[in-house]
Amino acid sequence: MRHAPIHILIVFGTRPEAIKLAPVIREIQRCRKHFRMTVCATGQHDELFDQVARLFRIPVRHNLHVMTRDQRLDGLTARTLVRLSDLLRRLRPGWVVVQGDTTTAFVATLAAFYQHIRVAHVEAGLRTQDRFAPFPEEINRRLISHMADLHFAPTAWARANLIREAIPAERIFVTGNTVLDAVQEVRRWVVQHPPHIPDLDGLDFSRRRLILVTAHRRESFGRGLDGICSALRDLATTRDDVEIVYPVHPNPNVRGPVYRSLGGLPRIHLIKPLEYIPFVWLMSKAYLVLTDSGGIQEEMPSLHRPVLVMREKTERPEGIRAGVCRLVGTQPDTIKKTVLQLLDNKAAYRKFGSRRNPFGDGKAATRIVRCLRKFSRVPSP
Repeated sequence: MRHAPIHILIVFGTRPEAIKLAPVIREIQRCRKHFRMTVCATGQHDELFDQVARLFRIPVRHNLHVMTRDQRLDGLTARTLVRLSDLLRRLRPGWVVVQGDTTTAFVATLAAFYQHIRVAHVEAGLRTQDRFAPFPEEINRRLISHMADLHFAPTAWARANLIREAIPAERIFVTGNTVLDAVQEVRRWVVQHPPHIPDLDGLDFSRRRLILVTAHRRESFGRGLDGICSALRDLATTRDDVEIVYPVHPNPNVRGPVYRSLGGLPRIHLIKPLEYIPFVWLMSKAYLVLTDSGGIQEEMPSLHRPVLVMREKTERPEGIRAGVCRLVGTQPDTIKKTVLQLLDNKAAYRKFGSRRNPFGDGKAATRIVRCLRKFSRVPSP
């Protein structure tokens, strides 16, 4: 007996979600006999998301355009819930697939739960055990875990977190992180086709070491971002052997303070956010990365470069334990001291590059879709 394809709704709203779900989307597309797929973007990061949608040819059918000027978290949550609920009532998919811990992921899970639609959670089980760090992501992912039906944990540590919270073990699968699927694909491409970045014309990477910076998280706003900028300013003015490149997030809570503190300084290049291909190329050129991002903690170890995490806590301690990442917080002295050690101590630097990435092998999407087929009762070909 031939079964009708199972309808899967993929929902995301931010650029990191799109990058991490792109390999899953591609794998589902290869299983057209077993699944039909609809992709919905909430528009939480409209401008940044469009870059990734074009790169990975993501077939977005619905864009909810939930963002408004001076968006507040409560307004974003309410508007997303109403619009996604309406869409779910119209489509009635067999599965909703969400990724990570954004407001979009949480609200899509809640909307599906209200309508008794099954949810599969990609990148499940990450925890800091501090409900306010990161905010609101830590609470988002905890709540998603207690509503979702399938949990795709990137590591054994993430799986153990879910089991401690009484999530049924038979519904948890360790898959690796899908971001490694994406970054490996893009890295192979940029090796053969180095991109042109107009904002960095004239920069000679052979003469100075590149420090790549990303800092935009909500909990860094204010004092934390001021500390980060202070450290970068000191590094740029005291070391003439580095170039600092900082793609600045458009959020006014980031852009304003960063440009006031660092704009016009020699060897600091404040540029607009990059599309994924040039960003992966920059990561491959970087001597080290300073970041408050989650995804970069997973991506950079595959490129064998140090990752200094400018946060007090991370939901990805596997990188810290494996020695491929290091927490440095947002205090200027700590950041500067750690960077200087890696610039001047070759043995300390080499240790980062010699260690294995604990976040996967680039085959996560295949494992995820295999599990979706199993739990959808789709017969094997």
